[in-house]
Amino acid sequence: MNRYMAISARNQLSGKITEIQLGDVVAHVTVRVGKNLIESVITRRSAEEMGLKKGDTVKAVIKSTEVMLQKD
Repeated sequence: MNRYMAISARNQLSGKITEIQLGDVVAHVTVRVGKNLIESVITRRSAEEMGLKKGDTVKAVIKSTEVMLQKD
């Protein structure tokens, strides 16, 4: 697996993993970005191949055709 893969997504938020819940097939990963939490569901295999664990620094890469905004 190429660790330094080029990627087109421009919405990349650095954060730390605060929780990982491993299921039979998927992993639910919670990442703290500043005061906010981002939750991601990835395959368990991907989580294991990446060696993800609580406290790791990761980038949440967001590629979406729709991003909703709410004014505070």
